Amino acid sequence: MLLRGCLLIMLDVLMWPKFRAASLPLHMDSVIQILAQIEQEAPTLHPTATGLLLMSRSPIDFFQQLFLSGAPSPTELKLDLLGPELQELAASLIQHRVGSGQEHGVVLAPDGSTVAVEPLLAGLQVGLHGRRSIAIPLEFRASSSEVRAAYDEEGLTLAPQVSTTPQDVRDISLDSTILPAVHANSPTSVDNLLAVTLARALGVAFLPGPGTHTPKGLGPDGCWDHISAPKTFSLLYSEPPSALTVAFLNGALDGALLGDYLSRSPKPHPPLSHLLTQYYGAGVGGDPQFRSNFRRDNGAELTSQETLAQQVWGSLLLIQELEPSHPQLANLSQAQLAEVATQAAKEFTEAFLECPAILPRCRWEAAPYRGSPRMLNLPLGFLYVHHTYEPHQPCTSFSQCAADMRSMQRFHQDTRGWDDIGYSFVVGTDGYVYEGRGWHWVGAHTLGHNFLGFGVSIIGNYTATLPAAHALRTVRDTLPRCALRAGHLRPDYTMQGHRQLVHTDCPGDALYRHIRTWPRFRGNHQHWMEDRL
Repeated sequence: MLLRGCLLIMLDVLMWPKFRAASLPLHMDSVIQILAQIEQEAPTLHPTATGLLLMSRSPIDFFQQLFLSGAPSPTELKLDLLGPELQELAASLIQHRVGSGQEHGVVLAPDGSTVAVEPLLAGLQVGLHGRRSIAIPLEFRASSSEVRAAYDEEGLTLAPQVSTTPQDVRDISLDSTILPAVHANSPTSVDNLLAVTLARALGVAFLPGPGTHTPKGLGPDGCWDHISAPKTFSLLYSEPPSALTVAFLNGALDGALLGDYLSRSPKPHPPLSHLLTQYYGAGVGGDPQFRSNFRRDNGAELTSQETLAQQVWGSLLLIQELEPSHPQLANLSQAQLAEVATQAAKEFTEAFLECPAILPRCRWEAAPYRGSPRMLNLPLGFLYVHHTYEPHQPCTSFSQCAADMRSMQRFHQDTRGWDDIGYSFVVGTDGYVYEGRGWHWVGAHTLGHNFLGFGVSIIGNYTATLPAAHALRTVRDTLPRCALRAGHLRPDYTMQGHRQLVHTDCPGDALYRHIRTWPRFRGNHQHWMEDRL
């Protein structure tokens, strides 16, 4: 029995490391420093550097141990090669957890995003030793007739079967026969990379909680106590507590993307410290699109919603066997597991992967709102497109974009006398959206129409040139699509340029000519209003 044999092998348990706040700042640079130290002091441990860190905490995770090939045994652990400060930091980061409104095991990346370290390292470990499929033993799988009967009994809809194995992943245990698409067979294998980064965590987060039918689902983003020297990360809201936070998903995506890259790269692999420096910098191998700023776009290319649903389902099957007393899984049927997996993959894909990353106000260190904000009456019917004009140049890095946001806020508050930065959202050329007044508060972006729509501006002057393609897609497609899904925009919403409503050159001649070609563009706001009266 493969899994039972693994259970016997994995009974060696280390002492829990006592959690203490790290003295070093919780920057990604600190994680890179830890890996660089291991690579320098013990070059022979380079292939197991991530496993060394992952196995330094206990109790050993049975699920991860099954999938993390090459992870060292407890006798191989030599964290004493790190200095006291780095040991303390490693111990504080290696286990992701959420509690009392705070999130632990996360760091601030140079791009302004917050990243959970544990799923990042797990993905790197899989990539170093090879991405592959792990077979689910036959006795743990239900036949198509059993699943169909369960679906019929519970009144659920049969989902099409999809291959669980990516084209470039080798199935080491099963033949490659593709099951008929019309049947809802349970998965036959699990991709080790997706399992340890995304699939298991997604499945657990969407399980019904003990004594309730409400799953925890996706969790929130948060705020650092200091951007320059971050030590404490507080969630924007803490109830219901979910470990599937924005920071966790960032780390899981980064681990999956980098693990896939390593598994396809020829050996010898580059030092991990070098790889992470590139990924959280200018881009891996000089490719500006393969970096953390664009993790969501790249994640959408790595896996589909259907494939991920199968991976989540397979992961839940394995957890049922590995943890037979799991309170949320003990009595769930095959059909219920399939339904959880389908919902988890759908929510992650539509509400996270296909939405733009919005950095909250605290991330760009916004000054407090002055006065009393007025709430919008959602949903709204318009999205008004602006350019900033000043700042004149597009911002291409988090530090530049955040500085531009603070500069605009000071101008709007101190010179214009407004309560806050006027825009609802601001789009940078760094791949991120920056929260201004957000979805719920009346802005000061389109005089006389602020209560009717959201004002979205792109940093830069677009009189003669167009913004970057990614920024245009964000304004035209991803931001409004997610606003529509969340109930912030009406299904019949339209998009207009600032100049159509106010005597101004905004959003610039080049950008205005371009938005006139968009499907949601409407030329005459006044006629639309008259039609509604």
